[in-house]
Amino acid sequence: MTIRTGGQILVDQLEAQGCDRIFTVPGESFLAVLDALHDAPEIQTVVCRQEGGVAYMADADGKMTGRPGVAFVTRGPGATNASGGVHVAFQDSTPMILFVGDLDRADRDREGFQEIDMAAFFAPVAKWAARIDDARRIPEYVARAWRVATSGRPGPVVLAIPEDMLRDEVEAIDRPAIPPINQPPCAGAMEALFGLLKEATNPVAIIGGAGWNPAAAHHFETFAARHGIPTAAAFRRQDAIDNECRVYAGQLGYGPNPKLQQRIREADLLIVVGARLGESTTDGYKLITPDHPDQILVHVHPDPNELGRVFKADLPICAEMDEFAEVAADWHDPDLVPFKAGQEAHQEWLEWSDPKAREGVALDLGPCVAAMRAAMPANTIICNGAGNFSGWWHRYWHYGVMPTQLAPTSGTMGYGLPAAVAAALRFKDRPVVCVAGDGDFLMNGQELATAAQYGADLLVILVDNGAYGTIRMHQERDYPARISATELANPDFVKLAEAYGGIGERVEATADFGPALQRMLGARGIRLLHCVTDVEVITNQTTIEKLRAR
Repeated sequence: MTIRTGGQILVDQLEAQGCDRIFTVPGESFLAVLDALHDAPEIQTVVCRQEGGVAYMADADGKMTGRPGVAFVTRGPGATNASGGVHVAFQDSTPMILFVGDLDRADRDREGFQEIDMAAFFAPVAKWAARIDDARRIPEYVARAWRVATSGRPGPVVLAIPEDMLRDEVEAIDRPAIPPINQPPCAGAMEALFGLLKEATNPVAIIGGAGWNPAAAHHFETFAARHGIPTAAAFRRQDAIDNECRVYAGQLGYGPNPKLQQRIREADLLIVVGARLGESTTDGYKLITPDHPDQILVHVHPDPNELGRVFKADLPICAEMDEFAEVAADWHDPDLVPFKAGQEAHQEWLEWSDPKAREGVALDLGPCVAAMRAAMPANTIICNGAGNFSGWWHRYWHYGVMPTQLAPTSGTMGYGLPAAVAAALRFKDRPVVCVAGDGDFLMNGQELATAAQYGADLLVILVDNGAYGTIRMHQERDYPARISATELANPDFVKLAEAYGGIGERVEATADFGPALQRMLGARGIRLLHCVTDVEVITNQTTIEKLRAR
């Protein structure tokens, strides 16, 4: 063994685990790590402009790769700025590791400069939060962090790394890469599942979530299509299955197809694979109740602690998503007659996702999404944060094989642009689109500087209605015509894009969107379409006038 600094040992462990990219805002508290990264060409260091952007990029990278997205920030304001991204990773079941540079060990508990008890602060929103006090134990902690972040229900890990510990020169034994845990479903559980399918008259599957990956999507599509099972995506998990699959029934969450909701209510068998059945997916635990009387629930999840935690599972199956889906796809039962409901549900979704032009609307976003569908390939990656604008893409965009949707189930604003930067760096051969509202975009618009610095090729569709639209919608419903704290005064977004070395156009009419999009698609680098819409047209179904009348 050779003597190395703690910083060098840490970087060596990241290399051993297969980390090829980190996201950071540098801090003096982990200069020893930055120094070691100087001689680590295998790991790209992406320098961001705010720690919120750092954490969102790491979350997006974890979603795309299935490996922990890795972030480094400093203590105090750096850590608290990044906490929003940790919460996203927790609720989205994303593998992620956040390293937080901390104050010297001898100064702890004196309320030193920017001191926070990191383990206590992050414990409620992380799978595991700890501090490494001994440089010789860095390999142990990093290997454990990798295992915790990726096993069971994936999620974020936070490790505090004291500044003086990183400068210590010690001997340490490296640990090898942590292989994934491949847990197949037991044969008895699969027999029980197919027995329930034989007895069912109206089965529905709900998919996407913890441990879901392209292999799971492929095998589950084979299984569901063979048996004609209507298959819905959980909230913001719309790329869990190719939307062209002949049994894809659409998405649950906010603004779903009422016909799909009715199918869920009438289902006698629910097959939930990967999803937690959270508040958004279940419409506030009303569409599917925790005890779901008159419905049988088969719940497949990689974490045994999730099974039966909120929802009564009549048949709980603990397995990795791809392992379960592959066994289901390979299971042949000649006595099981395919259901007709799958194709019927898919046709209902096709009709629901076909936008109809509306009279009196200058810039109608439904036809704009249709124009994007016609002009862009199925492997386009759509990234969005939270806001009223996102509903148009959730309803009208047809998502291809994952990863094609990067959207936080926690409903955080400011996620879309950092996610798009991470996607553009990870998939340089695929179109990447950030869809953002005006309020949403300016929460992390500074990351256009990161996109410019690293030559990211991305398109921003910025929907500007001069308001925090979702809050305005609820405000008009509960307090009609009493506008308070929801109006926004915005900059010239085209000039903003140009300031970062990009190009942009302002679009105010539906007919102008398609040609402007074609011009943007013919260019490279940062491109922005500033789509000016009317706040009175608040969603794809509702106007302010209708809300005020309620």
